[in-house]
Amino acid sequence: MTSDVTRATSRASSFAARLVHWQRQAGRSGLPWQDTRDPYRIWLSEIMLQQTQVTTVIPYYLRFLERFPDVAALAAAPLDDVLSAWSGLGYYTRARCLHRAARQIVEQHGGRFPEAFDAVLALPGIGRSTAGAICAFAFGQRHPILDGNVKRVLARHAGIEGWPGEPAVLAALWTESAARLPPAQATEGSHPDIGTYTQGLMDLGAGPCARSRPRCDECPVAADCVARIAGQAGSIPAPRPRREVPRRSTPVWLLLDEERGILLERRPPSGIWGGLWSLPESLDAVSEARIRDSAGALQPLPAVEHAFTHFRLRIEPLLVRMQCLQGADAAAAAETGAADRCWFHLERLPEIALPAPVRVLLSTLGGAGACVPGQPATARSP
Repeated sequence: MTSDVTRATSRASSFAARLVHWQRQAGRSGLPWQDTRDPYRIWLSEIMLQQTQVTTVIPYYLRFLERFPDVAALAAAPLDDVLSAWSGLGYYTRARCLHRAARQIVEQHGGRFPEAFDAVLALPGIGRSTAGAICAFAFGQRHPILDGNVKRVLARHAGIEGWPGEPAVLAALWTESAARLPPAQATEGSHPDIGTYTQGLMDLGAGPCARSRPRCDECPVAADCVARIAGQAGSIPAPRPRREVPRRSTPVWLLLDEERGILLERRPPSGIWGGLWSLPESLDAVSEARIRDSAGALQPLPAVEHAFTHFRLRIEPLLVRMQCLQGADAAAAAETGAADRCWFHLERLPEIALPAPVRVLLSTLGGAGACVPGQPATARSP
């Protein structure tokens, strides 16, 4: 039994040492959130990098820091400002949780980012893997991580078959991630290599150990990779089971007024595009009937196709030129009809928190009273 434990420890130490050496020689460097121990900056980068590529994140990260340079600034900001800075990056629950967490840090930790793993894990929007990464990079603590890229690296190296979303497979991957950490130091305190090791795992999954066409000849741990040896690097891990993606469609109303601009509606705080400003999907029955009966007032525009994680949405815009309505028709249509609706001048749109496909759609507006229809547009992120 002792010899088995010794061999396992030796393998883990060898895996970690090779990965640390490789990261220092060939891993990613010079990213704006590297070479810092500031937990706020590290936390922000880890949240932004969830389900989003590095090249997309960098400009958002830099602009966000300019606007909210520390936890106190983020906590004090209105949610509208935070969502506006996040607009276009997608997965807006991340921004709402980031804001809630900043306020929690101020209220419960005196504005100082907590160091204890459990306290970090208790913050809104932070799961086990993200907490482990933050504690590794900011405080040098030994904690396993398991983001999408790391799951792939460990599944291949350990030969763990199956889809990582299955509970048994996920549990096995967590066991491997914990077992392969750099050996604990004899004395208490931070581990000098844990940040480099953690970054190396991420870099290996984002580079040589990519989902398709892995470059095993560039991998520092290929010599004992079970999937490579068995010729299964292309099939491990198993992909998510295929399923048909539902399709939905919805009309949206673009009410343009020469004096007031465009009518927008704040989305509910939870759900799709929670808390963002968007276009109304419906009007009251009287206004809608009058608009449809007014000659020249209503102009359908090309649809916008948008892919969410679990479904595809076809947005069917209906442009209404308010100056084409007369008398009571114009008065009825001009009523916002709800406390969560408001008119915005078009020049203000860049500073408003809008969903990406809505921003794409509104970018086709040529003026308060005219529209330049374009081709069907697509947007990148939800």
